[in-house]
Amino acid sequence: MTQTAFFIPSINLMGAGCLATAVNTINERGFKRALIVTDAVLEKLGVAGKVTELLDDHGVESIVFGGAQPNPTVSNVEAGLAILREAECDCVISLGGGSPHDCAKGIALCATNGGVIGDYEGVDKSAHPQLPLIAINTTAGTASEMTRFCIITDESRLVKMAIVDRHVTPIMSVNDPELMIGKPAALTAATGMDALTHAIEAYVSIAATPITDACALKAVSIIARTLRRAVADGADIKAREAMSYAQFLAGMAFNNASLGFVHAMAHQLGGFYDLPHGVCNAVLLPHVAAFNASVAGARLKDVAEAMGVDIANLSDDQGAEACIAAIRTLAADIGIPAGLTELGVKDGDVPTLAINALKDACGLTNPRPATQAEIEAIFRAAA
Repeated sequence: MTQTAFFIPSINLMGAGCLATAVNTINERGFKRALIVTDAVLEKLGVAGKVTELLDDHGVESIVFGGAQPNPTVSNVEAGLAILREAECDCVISLGGGSPHDCAKGIALCATNGGVIGDYEGVDKSAHPQLPLIAINTTAGTASEMTRFCIITDESRLVKMAIVDRHVTPIMSVNDPELMIGKPAALTAATGMDALTHAIEAYVSIAATPITDACALKAVSIIARTLRRAVADGADIKAREAMSYAQFLAGMAFNNASLGFVHAMAHQLGGFYDLPHGVCNAVLLPHVAAFNASVAGARLKDVAEAMGVDIANLSDDQGAEACIAAIRTLAADIGIPAGLTELGVKDGDVPTLAINALKDACGLTNPRPATQAEIEAIFRAAA
């Protein structure tokens, strides 16, 4: 039997109020000075200040870097790294969604390995563990708080670099749904569809295992039951907590089974046009599923069942079609744009997007290989 490895942070805190437990654990680990990596919005709203106060109460100094922009860049990583080195921080705390987490991973990895973040594009390119990273999540979608994936935009090439490295796994993840209350409906929708994409791509991945399968299907089931509620009522704490578990389960799945062409293609849209990652995934997901159906029909039928579809009398092909229909219905119900043209994607850019997508590490585990022409066709079908 093929050997597999299962990556996950050593400590994972879940549930309302667990932020306080996390800060106490940081103190118990003996850290003295932390760099808090967040974005301008969370810094302005005072969320970063709240974490700073909690750390101070436990004898841990901190300095805030609020420069993690959506689709964090090489420049963001370099700016944060300079602050970390000047302040002589002994750990990094990421606060936010996928963008602050990825930016923090880039900073922490370069802090101990040297060089620039582009040196680590690809799979397991680093030699040393990153500086200890504690990831505090404020959205339910990316699962970046617990994965070995780090996505950084190279501004010079307009490409999102996929850094898949065991050394960027945080030492602790924190999912406190109280930090997710009141997030905008559009953000909740995009991050929720990101989590659904993680689960489905992991389930059809050629690297899937019984462990990742179980995590993926449970995540799909929770998302199908809960995401509409979370989008409709941002104060629904039960829906927020359920989505926290769902995105974490999806993270466990793709962190170990990897992903597919949805992410390989979405990364290019994010790098080229600076578009929201979750929205790109949501638009592309049914089209890539249709492309994969010829080889993954049985698996897509399982996904349809997890989404609540009665598959008792369906063939694999029919089950795959039902899965795609269920994905489209969910996306429409929560306000996801209908196509890429609505997002400003231009047909003339498609060849370049396709070439770069085929270079993305996420595509290596897609269940069906593709040519450049086939990737271009998927982009155009999603227009």
